[in-house]
Amino acid sequence: MQSQIIDPAKIEQNHHHEAVEAHHEAHPDHRMFGLVVFLIAEGMIFVGMFGAYLAFRSMLPVWPPAGTPELELLLPGVNTIILISSSFVMHKGDTAIKTNDVKGMRTWLAITAAMGAIFLTGQIYEYTHLEFGLTTNLFASAFYVLTGFHGLHVTIGVLAILAVLWRSRTPGHYSNEKHFGIEAAELYWHFVDVIWIILFGLLYLL
Repeated sequence: MQSQIIDPAKIEQNHHHEAVEAHHEAHPDHRMFGLVVFLIAEGMIFVGMFGAYLAFRSMLPVWPPAGTPELELLLPGVNTIILISSSFVMHKGDTAIKTNDVKGMRTWLAITAAMGAIFLTGQIYEYTHLEFGLTTNLFASAFYVLTGFHGLHVTIGVLAILAVLWRSRTPGHYSNEKHFGIEAAELYWHFVDVIWIILFGLLYLL
């Protein structure tokens, strides 16, 4: 009967692998849950601001106050189409990485970041051509605060996407099994889009 030789190195390797698996089982990944909680908190801030805006609107007999120049709809409308479309583009990037298409993921995310930058450029252009300032009246103050705070979130979203693109330069950093960063950036981007749809309706259409 042939004797079997036990390799101590293999035993140690198996022990280490089992220890790593046990460690992961003992510490489940709650990052996505944490992000959802964070977005809920951010959403509550926006809800408070929306509520304040509606309260201001209900207290004044004329809204916007008399003398407030009418807002143009063309540029914000185009901006809205760009931002909403970017959510679908972002989702294409998430779909690509789940098939291990890293190149496709990079392409779709780069397009999303570019669309976000175009949105911000359009918003800045609108600011420079508005016929009222931050302190003109209550409507003007609410307008700048709401759109400015949202613009800050769009900027953060663009930076998050660029961070994902930068980290994707490392081979194997993202794959069909490891893509939390992409999913987190996508969820945040969808959040930003939903907030803008509400803002557009309140400020430009209502």
